[in-house]
Amino acid sequence: MTSIVKLEHLSHKYTSAWAIRDINMEIGQTGIVGLLGSNGAGKSTTMNILCGALNQTEGNVYINGINMRDEPQLAKKEIGFLPQNPPLYMDLTVDEYLNYCAGLRLMPKDKMKPAIKEAKERCGIDHYSSRLIRNLSGGYRQRVGIAQAIVHRPKLVVLDEPTNGLDPNQIVEVRALIKEIAQDRAVIFSSHILSEIQVLCKEIKMIESGRIVFSDSMDAFNNYVEPHSMLIHMENPPSAAELQKIAGVTKTDFLTERQVRIHFSGDQDITEKIVAASVHNGWRLREISLDKSALDEIFSQLSGKSK
Repeated sequence: MTSIVKLEHLSHKYTSAWAIRDINMEIGQTGIVGLLGSNGAGKSTTMNILCGALNQTEGNVYINGINMRDEPQLAKKEIGFLPQNPPLYMDLTVDEYLNYCAGLRLMPKDKMKPAIKEAKERCGIDHYSSRLIRNLSGGYRQRVGIAQAIVHRPKLVVLDEPTNGLDPNQIVEVRALIKEIAQDRAVIFSSHILSEIQVLCKEIKMIESGRIVFSDSMDAFNNYVEPHSMLIHMENPPSAAELQKIAGVTKTDFLTERQVRIHFSGDQDITEKIVAASVHNGWRLREISLDKSALDEIFSQLSGKSK
């Protein structure tokens, strides 16, 4: 079997409006797949259906070939889920909590202890076994949340905004942990932050307004999204009006006396034109860098909507 997840024509509505519509998706056995979408795009609805927490209105979900509707308990045994707000019990120790989670997954009692030990070691929390969860830092609480998602050794782990609210050092640690977990299972990493998806994922699924608007490799995504502004630094800059005489320049914003952001139409060889104008007019160009498109602009491009 080549895929661990298969979604067929998945649709759901809460009242009269569709939250997601006709989502089709396949995910392989290992690696990290990014699920990207703005807030309210349909990511959480998709993940809740995928993990069996919500029954879809239409369509089918297959986990390792098992239909979630027909055999939900068997399908859920293959899934580990970390929601955006981890379901932690603050008055339990790490060991008590992981024992409780293993029991919820109906693990055989003789397999629970070694599985809990493996999950703790993998998540770097073995030395906190007897610590109350309420006394752990945010980063270590997140590690406990990830440990409960992998304690039953699932073939699929679904992580919803797992780095949200963490400081930069904790984010780096959790990223490394997610990469390590994905070596022998599939991981779905959901986020509304493009940079998080770019750092971790080699494949990306983008949802906007309840529909899949992009599904391909991260390289293909980066090639698709064209920048439409650049930041330039000049020692002897011209006026904004003079810059806007260059063919293709649509707008200029001076950030400092010598630094300006230039917006341009995407079909122009604008970089060469600015360099040539700088040499000709003695603007003394020192640095030029293309900006990445803002996420809302990307969604707009991929959804075929005009801004």
